[in-house]
Formats: sequence, C-alpha cells, structure tokens
Amino acid sequence: MTLLLSLAVAISFSTKFEGGNLGPVETVGPLHYRCPVTGEADHQNRNRQASWYYFRIDGARNQPLTLDLTNLLGEYNYQAGTHAVTANTRPVYSEDNRTWRHLTDSEVSWNDTRKELTLKLTPRSNRVWIAHVPPYTNEHWARFRPQLPGGVTIGRTVGGRPLELFTIGNGPRVIWIMARQHSWETGTSWMLEGGLRWLLSTDPAAVQLRQNFTWKVLPVSDPDGVARGGVRYNSNGYDLNRNWDTLDPVKMPEISAQRAAVLAWLDSGKPIHLFITLHNTETQDYVDAPPAFTPLAQRMYDALSRNTSFWSKSPGPRQTAPSTTQGMKGRMSVVQGLFADRRVPAMLLETMVEPVPTLKRPRTIDDWQSFGRGLIQSLATSAEAR
Repeated sequence: MTLLLSLAVAISFSTKFEGGNLGPVETVGPLHYRCPVTGEADHQNRNRQASWYYFRIDGARNQPLTLDLTNLLGEYNYQAGTHAVTANTRPVYSEDNRTWRHLTDSEVSWNDTRKELTLKLTPRSNRVWIAHVPPYTNEHWARFRPQLPGGVTIGRTVGGRPLELFTIGNGPRVIWIMARQHSWETGTSWMLEGGLRWLLSTDPAAVQLRQNFTWKVLPVSDPDGVARGGVRYNSNGYDLNRNWDTLDPVKMPEISAQRAAVLAWLDSGKPIHLFITLHNTETQDYVDAPPAFTPLAQRMYDALSRNTSFWSKSPGPRQTAPSTTQGMKGRMSVVQGLFADRRVPAMLLETMVEPVPTLKRPRTIDDWQSFGRGLIQSLATSAEAR
C-alpha cells in the first residue's frame, strides 16, 4: 500500500490504508487518469486475477473525473483471457469510507476491445473512496468480533496473524461455516456478519437455532490478504481454496490449521451435518456440492430461493468435480478435499457481485447482511432434514 504522487493540480491518489490497492496511475489528459488494477498471480506466476481495487482520491470536489480501470485481463484455472471486472460491474463509491453506493449505469462504460471499465463522476466531497465491492477489512472484523462467544486460535497465517474458530450454540446438529478464503470476496464477510448478528439475537427463532445446532465458524481465512488488499492467494502465493490436497504447514499454514481443526472435531467422535464455504463471483449465485450430496444441496438451493435474494441460471445445484484441475496435484477446493478425506457433507455457495435479477441492482451492504440471516435459516432447514 503506497501513496501515489500527485497527478494533477490538487488531485492525488492514495492506497495508504488497510486493503488499499491500485497500480501507478497515469495522467492522460485534464482530469483523465488511467488506473491499472494490480491483480495477483499465484506461486507459479499463473492464474493472475484482477478482481480487487480500493483507492482514495483527494482534492476532487466538483472535478469531473474520468478514470479508466485497466490491466484487467488475467487467467483462471490456467485458462487465459478471463476478467473479473466486466461490462456489468458497478464499482462502489464513498465520501466517508463507511457508507457506499454503486455507481450508476450513466457513470460507467465498458470498452470491449480494450477490456477496460471507464468511470465518469464529479465528487461532491474533497476526499472520496472507490472500490470493486464494499470493503470489509480486518478492522471491520475486529469491531464485530467481541460480540462472538467461544473463539479460539487454531493457528497463524504466513504473516503471523491469528486464525480463529468460533462456536455458537450447543445443539446436537453441527454446521460449519467458512468465509473469506479469497480476500477480495468481501460480500461473504458482510453476509456472515449479518447472519451471525441475527443468530446471536433474542429473536425466538434464533434462540431456537442456538439450542438445536452447534455452529462452528471460520470467519476470516486469509487475514494477510485482507490487510494488504490481495485477491485470492496467501502471502506465499497459494490459493486457499485450491490446495486442500497438498498440505504444507510452512507454505500454507492457513489450510493446515483449518483442516486440522475440522479433522480433530471428527476424530473426537463429533459429527458434521453440513459444511459450507462462502464465495463471491460475477454473474450468478449457485450452490455446488459433490454428487453424493446432491439431495442436501438441492434442499439448500430451495431454501435459499425462499429465504434470500438468491438467483441462479441453473435450475438446481451444480455437481462439483473431484478436482478443480483434473490431473494436477494441489488443485482441490476445501469441499473437494474434505469429501476426499472424510466424505464430509460440504458445499460451496457463490454469490454474485453484478446486478442481481431478483433485486434489479447489485447487492448493497444491507442486502448482503439480509442474505446472511436467510443463509443461517437455510442452513438449519437443510441440515435438519439429514
């Protein structure tokens, strides 16, 4: 995170705050700037993703700015030419770094030849922030964390940050929730916080779920990436949702600690009735599970459709393959790894950051938190039937 030099009279760009990230900005004309998205590649210098930017502009009051987001092309699962920022992406904008709104269609345009997103806006304030999606940093988590009971440190990241596991309730049925394996996917944190706030509330339905279920929560799987404004790799360049079949406590201490916590729970004779990992993607919501757990995934799909703004192009859950990249070691997701190890009834939930057809707009922070409450209810409904 570095402070960039002033690029125009009284206007400067900065990423000098937690989660900030943007490449060196180029001035191409009066109040017109090219803003390269830094992106992040893995330990093989492959699979570059450019799905996170978060920066501040100072001195911008009443200035009609043109910002070109550039350097967006990358690679996903070794397939080149992909880009997470699309024609339908609507960045978020804030004048206080707390309250966020999505830019409107009239403020955004897409150059399909150059694969660039151009923002045109005239800030009302002298200082404004822009991000891919509403930021949720370690500072956000630290403010919410004291409301949670039963937290234990199960390990530490490459950078020495604690990895925590929380326990809520003491019921006989057990649900595990994992979030933020990929640091850019802030919607999962807003969703989880909203769900947990409700689960810990005095609402009679929430009280009942604490009595009927034990909720095990792994809230921030990559706090190092969250701090530095990363994308989807830990500090050594390993994808925390792609390496569950190649354990290395030095290169990937996050996976080692989380896997050990899950297996220790199982080895103590305790069950897992449902394990879910939360993710964000671009164009649709979906549930993904191993074929052996299709009935469980279908219940989850149906419950989310009733209880939340969930919207999927697929008429039901997807079936996950044995690996994300067949024939290559170290390419199993947490769902695939836990199924291969112990046949854990695990599934993945992807939720979209582009406009959601059920809402006719991108999800706001309030929408994510409302989804979180519906998620908790859907998890309980799905696991009760097993």
